[in-house]
Amino acid sequence: MANGWLARLQADSSFDDVLAGPDGVAAWLWSRWRSLGAGGFTEDDLVEVVRGYGREIWLWLAGERTWAHCCSGLIGRVNRRQDQHEPAGA
Repeated sequence: MANGWLARLQADSSFDDVLAGPDGVAAWLWSRWRSLGAGGFTEDDLVEVVRGYGREIWLWLAGERTWAHCCSGLIGRVNRRQDQHEPAGA
């Protein structure tokens, strides 16, 4: 997972491709967090969250953050995004 994305960066892939490309972080997360769709969250929404969290993902790929730290931050952003889309009084 992380080693493959890091290797792609070292082989001149763009960081955005690693984040949002077909085999990138967002696609990998979407394949595992598909239940987000039941709450109205789309894959495009997840791509936006992942791109917005790019600095922390970069630090994780560089070994400066743990996956637990990175993942918990992503989950927090997903939760806040979902809260913004909930109808009032729901």
